[in-house]
Amino acid sequence: MGILSDKQIARREKTLIATLLLSVWAPIVTAIAVVLSQSSTQLADFIRRSVEFIALFISWLVFRHTEKGSKVSAHKKEKLEKLAGFSMAISMGLSGTIVLVVTIARITTFEPGGNVYPGLAIAVLGIMVNTLFWRRYTRMTKECYNPVIDYQRLLYRAKAFVDFCVIIALGSIAAAPNLPATHYIDALGSLAVAGYLIWSGVRTLKTTKKRSLIV
Repeated sequence: MGILSDKQIARREKTLIATLLLSVWAPIVTAIAVVLSQSSTQLADFIRRSVEFIALFISWLVFRHTEKGSKVSAHKKEKLEKLAGFSMAISMGLSGTIVLVVTIARITTFEPGGNVYPGLAIAVLGIMVNTLFWRRYTRMTKECYNPVIDYQRLLYRAKAFVDFCVIIALGSIAAAPNLPATHYIDALGSLAVAGYLIWSGVRTLKTTKKRSLIV
């Protein structure tokens, strides 16, 4: 793990704040889309975005405390960075589990319909923004490794994939809401979201534990 310069710290915190400000609106906007579309995939997406915001907030606090202001001991810094990693892993794993439960509960009763276009627009914008931040955090990690930034890289890779699943599911509803297959595409979209989030959470947890052993 390298030592960040003041310029690198400022650039990374600026990116963290940008993602945090963008994320604070996501649950609100997605909640409106859920009411309009009544899609199980959209509901799953709302749950996921809400839990992720909490993890992002924790990551920003940890980065600011460990890299700016008062100096902290190496031991305390490691503990705080592990906290950021565990919170990110728990948020993805918990989101995936909740999404899975919601999908199973609604799979026999949900009928595709409603206005899915707001949710579809959100997902299209989301995949563009999340892919941008995924690439930015990847470059930062390669430039000078920092565990908190690396956890963001893993999160935004997962977010980009989830948005892709949402686009496929909502796109199928918009194109053919009355086809029987549409019901299953929406359900499969939710299951794909759940599975990938759980897998990403487990992988992030393993990465955090592995790093703590190395340190």
